[in-house]
Amino acid sequence: MTESDADRDRVRETADIDMIVEKSLLMQANAAAQQHRPLCRGTHAKGVCARAQFEIFDLTAGSERALATRLAKGIFSKPGVYSAVLRFANADPTVKSDFKPDVRSLSFSVDVVGNGTNGGRQDFSMQNATTLPINDSPAFLAAMNLLTASNQVAGLWTLPFRDKLRVLRTLTLAGLQARQKIKPYQQLRYWSTVPFLHGPSDVVKFSATPYPDNPAHPLRRNNPSGLQDELIRHLLEDTRMSAFDFGIQFLDVDRMTYWRKRRDADFWIENASVEWNEAEAPFHTVARLTLLPCSQLAPEESAATYFDVTGNATPDSKPVGSINRARWPAEVASRRARTHVCGRVAEDLEGGSSPAGEPDARSTKKRSEEPDASASGLGDRASWR
Repeated sequence: MTESDADRDRVRETADIDMIVEKSLLMQANAAAQQHRPLCRGTHAKGVCARAQFEIFDLTAGSERALATRLAKGIFSKPGVYSAVLRFANADPTVKSDFKPDVRSLSFSVDVVGNGTNGGRQDFSMQNATTLPINDSPAFLAAMNLLTASNQVAGLWTLPFRDKLRVLRTLTLAGLQARQKIKPYQQLRYWSTVPFLHGPSDVVKFSATPYPDNPAHPLRRNNPSGLQDELIRHLLEDTRMSAFDFGIQFLDVDRMTYWRKRRDADFWIENASVEWNEAEAPFHTVARLTLLPCSQLAPEESAATYFDVTGNATPDSKPVGSINRARWPAEVASRRARTHVCGRVAEDLEGGSSPAGEPDARSTKKRSEEPDASASGLGDRASWR
């Protein structure tokens, strides 16, 4: 954990990010070699893409004025119904049974052309856990050093003592998150896990909460693609489509506590593995995400789909914190590697320019989206989609 600015070394972080990119590409290549396949997503290798609509509510209707003004920032400042593309997936970097313990993800992009607040799209990346087990860039690099070691036992032994502690904490949290009750994708709740700017002065997290009556059939555990097939069945057969309430949670340092103590804003922003207690900082519903019937994307279109919460964000809605600064160059590097193999021009798939204050991924070495992960699904936690 980083308790103060004295624990955070931005010079070291820059060097760590370069190493994270290299390790990410190595892990991506290792996963492809393991399954004797071309490069694909470094994590979330198995998933389903479909179309949806994202309805932003009129936040002034029935809301207390000060709260409504605070919520209505960025794309949420203008009510409307917008087209969206989403992907439900498993975290694992390899294609395995849906009933293997794992974290599930929901990523989606919203087409906000005409909204007046963004030039094209806004992306969101979520998973069915409240936090990332990878706390910050030092923990990220320590985990990557272990996961890319030819002998992981020896690799753990050679790590500095503090990195050993980081890795053991990360692996413990990841294992706990993966062992949740297995339910259909459309009946899970998802969280952004990491913080984002929301206007000029607020920092927030997001959550997508399923409607209690989202339709689903019982899962067939003898079917290794049970989650994927159930979602496809839902899109093709059910007359009512699943929906999620989309909520915003404000960082409130005057109410939030960690081990019964108040912390400064940087503590909550820089430590991705620390939960923001909903009893202290509740979510406020601002929108609804609804799946569209018979809208599963074709395989080629699914392969070309990607989500980039940093590249596809306005300067006042970009992700913040150490883990977000560290993951974007690796995401871009991995995506470039994957799209090059698939015969597409990577630059055509880039989603916008660098947000203010962030490194330009187009100029950082030969960076290419998705590092790999171990059996614990760690790669998912940094969101290589």
